Amino acid sequence: MTIPMEFQHASEDFERFLADARDLAGLATRNQTYTMVQAVLQVFRRRLAVKEAIRFANALPPVLRALFVTDWDVDEPRLPFADRAAMTREVQAVRRHHNFAPDSSIRDVAAALRRHADGAGLDRVLAELPAAAREFWSA
Repeated sequence: MTIPMEFQHASEDFERFLADARDLAGLATRNQTYTMVQAVLQVFRRRLAVKEAIRFANALPPVLRALFVTDWDVDEPRLPFADRAAMTREVQAVRRHHNFAPDSSIRDVAAALRRHADGAGLDRVLAELPAAAREFWSA
């Protein structure tokens, strides 16, 4: 079997995703963008059961999938979904002194994800999750 295309071009696809997220958020660098994306994924992940998170991860492009599960403490207490402003503050608190995530960070990452993930597959997974999870990824 040949290597699936999503793996053959994972790095290039991730760079295009970061460029979109950077531009949408008005950030200056890929490092700033990476921190924002990582924080958004972590904030979302904290609100899912492990089974839900794995289903969601499988709908992501390969590098985002890896980023979503990296350094995950599955024993960490699960948090309830909060309003967008509270979750945005949580995003902005990740590596606070190196974090330039704007107030629109969740929306910006969601919009970039919609451009780079299989939208139908993502929607199928989100339909199986709580309504608040779907709201989180609304752009």
